[in-house]
Amino acid sequence: MKKFISLVLAAILSMSVLVSCAQEPTPDTVRVYTLKGPTGIGMAKMISDAKNSEDPLYDFTIASAPDVIQAEIIKGEYEIAALPTNLAAALYNKTEGALMVAAVNTLGVLYVLENGNTIQSIQDLNGKQIYATGQGSTPEYILNYILETNGIECEVIYLTEHAELATQMAAGSITLGMLPVPNSTTVLTKNADVRVALNLTEEWEKAAAKNGDDGALYQGCLVIRRDFAEQYPETVKKFLEEYKASVAFVHDDLDLAAETVAACEIIPAAAIAMKAIPDANIVCITGEEMVKGLTGFYKVLFDSNPKSVGGKLPDEKIFYAEN
Repeated sequence: MKKFISLVLAAILSMSVLVSCAQEPTPDTVRVYTLKGPTGIGMAKMISDAKNSEDPLYDFTIASAPDVIQAEIIKGEYEIAALPTNLAAALYNKTEGALMVAAVNTLGVLYVLENGNTIQSIQDLNGKQIYATGQGSTPEYILNYILETNGIECEVIYLTEHAELATQMAAGSITLGMLPVPNSTTVLTKNADVRVALNLTEEWEKAAAKNGDDGALYQGCLVIRRDFAEQYPETVKKFLEEYKASVAFVHDDLDLAAETVAACEIIPAAAIAMKAIPDANIVCITGEEMVKGLTGFYKVLFDSNPKSVGGKLPDEKIFYAEN
């Protein structure tokens, strides 16, 4: 009987330990920051679900520019954020490793548009004047890498706002410009004389092959505050699973996705979203594929301009690894 009681007590104790290990504190609210445009498209279903929920776990903020997110990350006033990949590296260095990259969510979204027919290859940019946006961020570094690899000298004039350049190109006052989706989509929709002259994702791949670089063109990513990920690993796992499902939703039903993206004010109108989504390269890449591609991309950026990633290459601790 004593032996039996001992076994029962041991079993109860073991079950208690298992239950204790399985239980994880649940956060009241997970603050998630994202951006308008391609960076936020993959979250559209999650944002819509949160709006329609009586008790949402996620509190989404959709910012118009990365500097808004940057300020919140430096202060630690977030749990998860979607932002440009180079900014993630710079903030990782600035905050001494307070964040981790959990997934790549956007590939290349840059296009050179022309109101005319003179640009047929990257070499045709030589000696030209081209307007662009994104100075000090991935668009500038991507364009510089492609131009330098091909030995092209051209004058690049940077405007502050994507919308400003899009408006001038649509009006015909600027004939050659580099814009991201969906601004490029807006121009093509409003001015039938403008065409896509160059897909910079393709030009990046050609330049990388020429240089022997293996960095993938990863423009957007999801970052997680390190202490949050350590305290709430199951919540992080749940978020990433839901994000993958949200990305799948965007690809599986374009009509509904376009309506959802517009309703969430990620892109101004469903008609624009309908045309922009196929060119926005929305993905959810995690694990070893993410690590390999982003490590190579960061090296290319660093070699081009160390300031692009915050002055030094981030170490392997920047990457989130699921337990």
